[in-house]
Amino acid sequence: MNEVKKPKKPLIYYYSIVMLALILFNFLLMPWLVEGQITEKDYGAFIKMTEKQQIGQVEIQQQENRILFTNKDNTKVYKTGMIDDPNLVQRLYDSGARFSGQIIKQMSPLMSILVSWVLPIFVFIAIGQYMSKKMMNKAGGRNALMFGKSNAKVYVKSSEGIKFSDVAGEDEAKENLMEIVDYLHNPDKYREVGVSMPKGVLLVGPPGTGKTMLAKAVAGEANVPFFSMSGSEFVEMFVGMGASKVRDLFKQAKEKAPCIVFIDEIDAIGKKRENQLGGNDEREQTLNQLLTEMDGFEGNTGVIILAATNRPESLDAALTRPGRFDRRVPVELPDLKGREDILKVHAKKIKTAENIDYKKIARMASGASGAELANIVNEAALRAVRANKRSASQEDFEESIEVVIAGYQKKNSILTDKEKLIVAYHEVGHALVAAMQTHSAPVEKITIVPRTSGALGYTMQVEEGNHYLMSKEEIENKIATFAGGRAAEELVFNSITTGAANDIEQATKLARAMITRYGMSDAFGMVAMETVNQQYLGGDTSLCCSAETQAIIDKEVSKLVKE
Repeated sequence: MNEVKKPKKPLIYYYSIVMLALILFNFLLMPWLVEGQITEKDYGAFIKMTEKQQIGQVEIQQQENRILFTNKDNTKVYKTGMIDDPNLVQRLYDSGARFSGQIIKQMSPLMSILVSWVLPIFVFIAIGQYMSKKMMNKAGGRNALMFGKSNAKVYVKSSEGIKFSDVAGEDEAKENLMEIVDYLHNPDKYREVGVSMPKGVLLVGPPGTGKTMLAKAVAGEANVPFFSMSGSEFVEMFVGMGASKVRDLFKQAKEKAPCIVFIDEIDAIGKKRENQLGGNDEREQTLNQLLTEMDGFEGNTGVIILAATNRPESLDAALTRPGRFDRRVPVELPDLKGREDILKVHAKKIKTAENIDYKKIARMASGASGAELANIVNEAALRAVRANKRSASQEDFEESIEVVIAGYQKKNSILTDKEKLIVAYHEVGHALVAAMQTHSAPVEKITIVPRTSGALGYTMQVEEGNHYLMSKEEIENKIATFAGGRAAEELVFNSITTGAANDIEQATKLARAMITRYGMSDAFGMVAMETVNQQYLGGDTSLCCSAETQAIIDKEVSKLVKE
């Protein structure tokens, strides 16, 4: 899409110090430069030069208590201190020296003005421009000092914009947004029935699922002006500037209506308001102005707000109420079919072999986001180039999944024969336990090649299809599979190693979730002891129980893992 560039104004930020610098230059630097032309001699050397008739001109400065004189060719200027010498004048006459009123010549008035004032002005202007440019680049571009003005990127109608066909794997989200597109194309159809379209649409989901791309696709399909701005761009160092930017953004949007305003990472300004004493309330003022613009006395006819966030639980309730962000569109991780479609879209950009099984690759990349799938395709192309191949093969795609999951192979990491044997038995232990279970995903691959993630080897299990629910037996089977590696080490070597650290961590996490969140414990039953915070950003948990209950939970987790 074509971004509309705004006219930029010149910045004069450092020119206020020019006058002070000029005064310092004229009264301190210029005299120093003049004195730098004079070489000092002692009085004895001066007497010898007179006796040898090596003096050209001489100037006696009684106020400064010094004598200035030149050599015979008048090319160098010397100075010496005055002492009580009654024969000085006669000695100078005898040496043939010429008395001068002014040895160091003064510049002409015009040249003096040029050197003292005009030249320094140009020098400091150049320095000011350079410093302004540097500071603006650090502060965020040429609009950094245009306080209160919205620096939203404006995109106009373009035939080369992103369409819904360029976004795969999010069919439900596209279906929800198609209604917005249809309204922008045919508003009369909705007005006849008396329908009022949502003023705001909130796109929520994990990072990398394509929220920003979906917003651009809406603008591309609707073929209307599209304003794009990040939530952090509203935050200024001066209180009130963020609110001013919001006003300016909506003023521009109303002038170009119908249009779409997209605010990425809206949680930067839309967090819940709290009673905090002191501190800067700039973010709160910006949020209040946004609430007013979205549902104030003036209607925003034809202006639709799209916003994206991966922390919906942190947003202010006034922002997400009906009448503001009326509609929430979840942009979740793609399912098996979605992953396959995303891989095909990105694979069009590279050269691939004809027999690529995208379904198998999609199954192996379970839980991957759209951004990770794009990275897998790019890694496959890079691997093909490194192998001097003209196209990416199935093997390249499968290896690229391992690169994204576990990192690159560590070529310099050489295990001893005993370590290789331990890792081999450890991974076979995982695979055997998984193979003996009826409710477990089949084992796809076992490797003992060390990876840059720190893994010395791993066992890859691949689900046959989509899997949304897990039974208690399946979770217990997973824990047993995690424990299989350590069990194999004990059986074969009668010893244990540090290689099971990650397995222990994963098994403990599953066991704790069974007891505190899934209600699969006889001790507590269907009581939630733990809550999930920021489910789209790693899903950190926090316990909501007493210290005595926590001790019981720890015992139950230990008991479950031991079983």
